[in-house]
Amino acid sequence: MTDVALPPEQKAINYWTQAANPSAVRRWKRSMMWRRTLWKVTVLSAAFLKRTLDVCGSIFALVLFSPVLLLLAILIKIEDRGPIFYKQQRYGLHGRTFYCWKIRSMVTNADALMKELLKQNKHGDGSVSFKMKDDPRITRTGKWIRKLSLDEVPQFWSVLIGDMSLVGPRPHVWAEVSSYNSFQLRRLTAKPGITCLWQIGGRSDIPFEGQVRLDLKYIHSQSVWEDIKILFLTIPAVVLGRGAY
Repeated sequence: MTDVALPPEQKAINYWTQAANPSAVRRWKRSMMWRRTLWKVTVLSAAFLKRTLDVCGSIFALVLFSPVLLLLAILIKIEDRGPIFYKQQRYGLHGRTFYCWKIRSMVTNADALMKELLKQNKHGDGSVSFKMKDDPRITRTGKWIRKLSLDEVPQFWSVLIGDMSLVGPRPHVWAEVSSYNSFQLRRLTAKPGITCLWQIGGRSDIPFEGQVRLDLKYIHSQSVWEDIKILFLTIPAVVLGRGAY
């Protein structure tokens, strides 16, 4: 009878019988050492490939969009003479804070006005994720900026310096993180990204809990090939602009 066909209790007896043999113990240790080494190499290789994709992709995007950034800067200055960029503290991998940069698409006092608009929150599902169609804080130029997700272009710099990744859960604001339950906190186990599964699947039309489930689905199955697939699917999602507001 092969060991595979043995009942679990007999397998356990055989295991401990062999463990009493010093040579069997040495073979077992060598086997475990090899498995640990293989696991470390696999994990480090995946991390290296993901970081390589992030660096190459962010450099390419910054060069590609540099003329667009210049045009947007001119349009923003013509409209209200306010600052071109907007920064906000966000929470990333394991709760580490960093500044998330965007092209400003709202009026300069947008944060102050937000308190008055919270009762009109699009995500009326008990979450603190603020999304609103026809947000009055958005400027005329900002509507096109947000529709085409051009406000996210400065985040390629955050990817280049390692605060973010091309693909991952969107970076979190304190109002969200402070109210996360233990299930939702698992979103912080991956580096935040510019695009993600719910960005290509409906963006702001997807309720908060749906966004959390999709983020965790990505975290549990992430790979370089999965990242490349999501990046390609992001292109039609941005062009069509579904759920962007």
